[in-house]
Amino acid sequence: MSIDVLQEKIRKTKCPVMLELAASVSELPAHILSGASSEAEAYGRVCRELLEALKGTVPAVRVSFSSFALLGPEGLVQLASILSYAKKLGYYVTLDAPEILGVRAAERTAEVVFADHSPFPCDSLILLSYLGTDCVKPFLNSCKTAKKDIFVAIRTANRSAPELQDLLAGGRLVHIAAADLANRCAEGFSGKYGYSSVGILSAANAPDSLRALRSKYPRLFLLVDGFSAVGANAKNCALAFDKLGHGAIVCGGGSILRAWQQAESDGSDYLQQAQLCVERMKRNLLRYITIL
Repeated sequence: MSIDVLQEKIRKTKCPVMLELAASVSELPAHILSGASSEAEAYGRVCRELLEALKGTVPAVRVSFSSFALLGPEGLVQLASILSYAKKLGYYVTLDAPEILGVRAAERTAEVVFADHSPFPCDSLILLSYLGTDCVKPFLNSCKTAKKDIFVAIRTANRSAPELQDLLAGGRLVHIAAADLANRCAEGFSGKYGYSSVGILSAANAPDSLRALRSKYPRLFLLVDGFSAVGANAKNCALAFDKLGHGAIVCGGGSILRAWQQAESDGSDYLQQAQLCVERMKRNLLRYITIL
């Protein structure tokens, strides 16, 4: 199971942090933008250099399909190149799935992205849960045959998420109902560490939710999203891990890529600032969890 590979990489590095490559052009250092022939080239360079700088320190990377696609055709070329490069460097690679608004789109995405020689090679995809099981099921065969994973997004970190995701529905919060759906899909996909290839994405700034999810769904691996969101912190994120420090990873969001801006730097040291940011995240998380 691919999810076992992710767990092993976390244990090896003792770093439960995921790098996220999802940025707007304004978040790229000025000297890289000025030296590139296009925004897509500049973005590709930043992503490659971050992957090189954090190799062996960060076990996994999350790549945004839309961030590259919105840069036009050259952006998609860069996306394919970045995914291949991340795999080559030994990262566990997860991709935010392209827009899926129906069963046919889900079937086509599963067919292309999880193919043996996919133009977008990755270990896992992040999917929305609120379309229902028929938009999740097309990916389940690849979880078994191709050793791929999916993370079903059930609770997001944006400020207005509670407007819908925390509503009561039949005695359950809506996002808990979505987690129940993912848990049903997860049956029969557990690896040697007890976690399924069908996991869930939930928010770092919703600690009560993380506590409930970890308790209620012991076989679901949690991708904790939004570490840089308002209200998120390492103590909250620790609630997603089991007693062995397993079963979760924390996505750094924009905090790693934008670390140079937080340090009020001119961007010339953006790689060093990213490394320092990861070390701070790791140190803070390991105050609350022990990875055995």
